[in-house]
Amino acid sequence: MSEETKTTWANPEPPIHHAIALWAARCAERALPIFEKQRPDDDRPRAAIAAVRAWERDELPMTACRTAAFAAHAAARDATEAGETAAVAAARAAGQACAVAHMFDHAPHAATYAAKAVGLYGDGNVARDTERAWQWENLAPELRPIGFPNGSITRVQVDGRRRAAGSSSIRREMLSRR
Repeated sequence: MSEETKTTWANPEPPIHHAIALWAARCAERALPIFEKQRPDDDRPRAAIAAVRAWERDELPMTACRTAAFAAHAAARDATEAGETAAVAAARAAGQACAVAHMFDHAPHAATYAAKAVGLYGDGNVARDTERAWQWENLAPELRPIGFPNGSITRVQVDGRRRAAGSSSIRREMLSRR
């Protein structure tokens, strides 16, 4: 690949970067109780979420967030060894959320892992899809291309019908419920 065709990666402007980091943190926080129920003595995922929030407030450098993210992923590995798959996904969500301080494109992974944790701990696809719908609705429309780089969320259940949640019809239905 020539120098001219290489993709240049850069974080967005700080207000956008911070907004997507906070959304990723909120997604991971929703899965955090799953981890804490299964691994009550391990605070590494919670510390990772606290770190990214401190970074967003300019109280912590990005390098400290990278360290906290690595620690959350170590907690996920420990949960893997214990066979606690929902806790693994929740810890990975926290690690990915914290890693947004380093690179904004970790945000979709934080959301995906959080939804996976909810699905594994809850009633499967319905719980996961409901979480993805919450994530979609709680991300500013102008940030959705970052949080959902494929253009929409996975399929969700609305009134007993499964449809692509990124479609206009489901967005209208979800908005009409407010």
